[in-house]
Amino acid sequence: MKLINKYTYEVKKSKFIAYYYEISSVEEAKNVLETLKKEHKKARHIPYAYKTNNTASKSDDKEPTNTAGLPLYNLIEKKNLDNILIAVVRYFGGTKLGAGNLLRAYLESAIKAIEKPTL
Repeated sequence: MKLINKYTYEVKKSKFIAYYYEISSVEEAKNVLETLKKEHKKARHIPYAYKTNNTASKSDDKEPTNTAGLPLYNLIEKKNLDNILIAVVRYFGGTKLGAGNLLRAYLESAIKAIEKPTL
């Protein structure tokens, strides 16, 4: 596994940190997610989507249904990516964003991580 990029996006004091990884197996995806959970113990949610070797998975991680995992997965499909994991760590800033703003924040942070490699 290789971290390709990381991008931080802020909306109403909520922080969204998108991680864009190259992976070669489901096991690697699971290892990355476990590591992120350990690194970001105080994060409220860590939704993700990955696709590798004709296997795909996604999770909203307790966010409202289809506001995080599905948009991330659709982004992977739209960009025709494979062997990729996108996980977005969310630190809650105290203001509820609503489903539309939430979806846009997850998508925006992921798009920036994919489009602007800085590492």
